[in-house]
Amino acid sequence: MKRVSFSDYTREEITTMARQGYAVVIPLAATEQHGPHLPVFTDSIIGDYIAVKAAEQALNAVPLLLAPLLPIGCSQHHLAFGGTLSFTSTTYMHVLRDIGESLVKDGFGKIIFLNGHGGNEPIMHQTANDLAVQYPIWTASASYWSVAREALQAVNASEVGMVPGHAGGFETSAVMAIRPDLVRTDCIASEHIGRPWINSGPLGAFIGRHQELTGVDGYTDAAVHATEEKGRIYLDAIIDSVSLWLIRTIKSME
Repeated sequence: MKRVSFSDYTREEITTMARQGYAVVIPLAATEQHGPHLPVFTDSIIGDYIAVKAAEQALNAVPLLLAPLLPIGCSQHHLAFGGTLSFTSTTYMHVLRDIGESLVKDGFGKIIFLNGHGGNEPIMHQTANDLAVQYPIWTASASYWSVAREALQAVNASEVGMVPGHAGGFETSAVMAIRPDLVRTDCIASEHIGRPWINSGPLGAFIGRHQELTGVDGYTDAAVHATEEKGRIYLDAIIDSVSLWLIRTIKSME
């Protein structure tokens, strides 16, 4: 099996791949509070799992490399709850731009950001746009839940709570499927106050409230309906969708 990890290769091998037109996928995540029952590495656990599996599938059809996961993102809205590492939005934009420019200097002409944390999304899109404006390269960017929206609807992912939500039934199911040992099931509340305005607007719209950007007490919904089996179903749907998106995107970069 071909190896997809950027980290596995030497400088000469990577330079050759750049000349051959390989795309580089950069997975973005976070280290931040996820309520009383999920580890602070939740977004990175889920994002890395999806990125690796989807990139491995896509590699059968298109040439690509998977850059190391960036495990810290823009999580300023979580700092008040503790257990969070964050870049400010300005710093995060510089970080993403520096990574992109490093790949340009390495000789790559196809750069794709794959995101697993909501706070990163607008900064990621702007950076992808800025890189394509300044350099003669292709760029693309998307969050996994946007790519997999229809697939997640097809498997009824909203049955466990808001999709993707934050530390609710959806993310809890995913972590149960990947690292069940890290879920504190004894700390899962049977009820949680919801905020119907979260994700209520049309695609591309934003609405937020101080200290409640991701819900009451820092999470969106109770995870009482989460299960490992459901998590596997949701993850499989996401991986297939992301893999197809990567294939289509890279093939369009000609």
